[in-house]
Amino acid sequence: MTMSFWQLGWRTLWRDARAGELRLLWVAVTLAVAALTSVAFFANRLEAGLQRDARQLLGGDVVIASDDGQLQRFVDQAQALGLRHVTTLVFPTMGRATEARGGMAKLVALKAVDQGYPLRGRLQVADAAGAADRVTAEIPAPGQAWVDAALLSALELQVGDTLLLGDASLRIAQVITAEPDRGGGFMSFAPRVMIHAQDLAATALVQPASRITWRLAVAGEDAQTVARYAAWAQAQIGKGRRAGLRLESLDSGSPEMRRTLERGEKFLSLVALLAALLSAVAVALAARAFAQGHLDVAAMLRVLGLPQRRIAAAYALEFAVVGLLASLLGVALGWGVHHAFVWLLAGLVADGLPPPNLWPVGFGVGMGMTLLLAFGLPPVLQLAQVPPLRVLRRDVGAIKPLSAGVLGVGVLGFGALLMVVSRDPRLGGIAVGGFAAAALLFAALAWVAVWLLRRLVRENAAPRWLILATRQLAARPGYAVVQVSSLAVGLLALVLLVLLVLLRTDLVSSWRQATPAHAPNRFVINIMPDQAQAFRSHLEQAGVQGYDWFPMIRGRLVEVNGQAVRPENYTDDRAQRMLDREFNLSNALAMPDKNTVTAGQWVAGEADGASVEDGIAQTLGLHLGDTLVFDIGGVRHSARLTSLRKVDWGSMRANFFIMFPVASVPDVPTTYMAAYRAPAQAGFDNALLRQFPNITNVDLDSTIAQVQRVLDQVIRAVEFLFAFTLAAGLVVLFAAVTATREERAREYAIMRALGAQSRLLRQVQRAELAGVGLLAGFLASCVAMLVGWALARWVFEFAWTAVWWVPLAGALAGATLALGAGWWGLREVLQRPVMHSLRAAAE
Repeated sequence: MTMSFWQLGWRTLWRDARAGELRLLWVAVTLAVAALTSVAFFANRLEAGLQRDARQLLGGDVVIASDDGQLQRFVDQAQALGLRHVTTLVFPTMGRATEARGGMAKLVALKAVDQGYPLRGRLQVADAAGAADRVTAEIPAPGQAWVDAALLSALELQVGDTLLLGDASLRIAQVITAEPDRGGGFMSFAPRVMIHAQDLAATALVQPASRITWRLAVAGEDAQTVARYAAWAQAQIGKGRRAGLRLESLDSGSPEMRRTLERGEKFLSLVALLAALLSAVAVALAARAFAQGHLDVAAMLRVLGLPQRRIAAAYALEFAVVGLLASLLGVALGWGVHHAFVWLLAGLVADGLPPPNLWPVGFGVGMGMTLLLAFGLPPVLQLAQVPPLRVLRRDVGAIKPLSAGVLGVGVLGFGALLMVVSRDPRLGGIAVGGFAAAALLFAALAWVAVWLLRRLVRENAAPRWLILATRQLAARPGYAVVQVSSLAVGLLALVLLVLLVLLRTDLVSSWRQATPAHAPNRFVINIMPDQAQAFRSHLEQAGVQGYDWFPMIRGRLVEVNGQAVRPENYTDDRAQRMLDREFNLSNALAMPDKNTVTAGQWVAGEADGASVEDGIAQTLGLHLGDTLVFDIGGVRHSARLTSLRKVDWGSMRANFFIMFPVASVPDVPTTYMAAYRAPAQAGFDNALLRQFPNITNVDLDSTIAQVQRVLDQVIRAVEFLFAFTLAAGLVVLFAAVTATREERAREYAIMRALGAQSRLLRQVQRAELAGVGLLAGFLASCVAMLVGWALARWVFEFAWTAVWWVPLAGALAGATLALGAGWWGLREVLQRPVMHSLRAAAE
């Protein structure tokens, strides 16, 4: 026979495609590539958008952020190098409508700008909410305020109305539609109010404890001069060893924005990795079934004289073409799906993202080809080794289990690619390692279950159909273990999807149940010492009782045991963030409620004592007896760590990381804060702000609702991607059920020849499938509940107990899906003529 491998490969591809024997392989590869490339397209466009808008996101070529405003030397250096510069101030405060317009108030993010803003990017405004916007080179004139449309809606105001900020009254002149250097973080949730820097003093909002961030933006046309300035600024920041001062450049970008996007990409990548791993299982099962069904064809090709190398090359060509076409289809599907992410996350990602480059396409095709060749091709290549004798003897030339070397190379290669995809060794290790551990656990438990079933079913008392079903499973324990573990891995995706919804619901409900009925829902800060008595009297006259009242001191930890501490001294990300900002310190003779001492002793009136929350003490490596030095508004305050406290952060009371057990801390700038439950009377908040216009009143109810809306958006995107994981799990289920189709056909033919009725065989098949599905669903549900508990315990940090019906529902779902897949994939097995099956077995 002189047919080339090219001709043979195309002929077998055409024949197998028409017969539907490549359907499972095609679907599995397409799903894996679609899931991975949808995230790749999304991440690629986000990264391209960040690179395109880097200067706009920063507001300049180099930005120096400070918590205390001491930036004059950086301004002088910029002027000396001929660079343009502008300074802005950003902090939270309350914006109010006038009494004539209802007097409502809203937490806002106030930004004070000066001439020259913005150095980079474009500011866009509109004359009214919903009107066409335009690019402007102007800034608010003195006496004006430009605001987000959300603020107009919240306060029921219009352009031209008056907005009250502290002691100042400003006219709303424009609606902000696009703002460079908006940034991320908590204050990105609050609507923006932009005013001229000259109006800031009139507001009287800048107080000693105000959370103000000064940002000096620098820009220039000469890249070398900008780079020289950035290097000088970085050296100055390092030499001064002053925390709260940081440099942001085009290379570092906005840390908050990058951190938020990276976390979102990691979560989506984790779900996509699960879909890819499930698809790998489906490909392995489907390829083995494909090879099992082509043994006779391969033997006949050997009889006709085709060499082994040509047969192997033909099948390799067939699988390469299938992998390429399925990968391209998956890339196209992933391109369409990533638009759903952009739509679901509208408002959280920038509009008008640039188009992606070709990297996701190459990545998707590469992953698809690797998936098929690593897991699908090895068993198929064994067809080239089928001896010609199989034409006469059907007991020779069976597909052998893959050698550890071949399987190991494929698994390691695919696992390495997935680690690269995750772009995080920890995430990739958790996904790949957790998947492998779950598969091994399912396999071990399935083997134990088959062993127990074989011993518990008594043939002298059990129904005949149960006896035969047990014999079917016991006769092929290896297949039974593979089926149960594969089904369990596939069902794990389904149960995790359900638990994701339950966790989303229980996260809020558990928090609400744990929150006392009269817990504070208002947190007020920036109360000046001369306002303290009048403020407390106002609360008492309104009937507010049992409220929290504490001094608030803004201080930075600068030394521990005589050694200066800086963020770069720590490798932990949380420790670095803690040391890069000021703490909210407080003092009180009595330890606050919901606080318990875990080590040391709280001694009331101990002048040099300090009590630290045990979690942050562990993060920063603090121990009892350590000497701590704080920089409080330029005043150094030393204290000795005398106690560690456990704080119930879920109590919604006023809590602090660090407290001094004294009645007062002299010679340091102090303001006060209050936490209380607002009375039901209408207009209470507005009246409070009229009397004390400088305070910041945080409405926790509305803030939590807004955060919940953002979380819902993210979770909907993850749930949408989970559909691919679920589909991959169903493909695994179908492949596992149909993997033994030919063996079942021969066994049923023999039993029918011996007198077994079709009704009995249907009962046996249903019992076997239902048993496998029940066990797989139960195991998957138990593991998923463990994963859900771990997420609640260590990620979301709240007590969560899964409902009792999850394992039961998982077992029933597993049985139902297994029966459905069995009916679809095995429906023709019982309909085959007995003689046809027996002759096929004998040939």
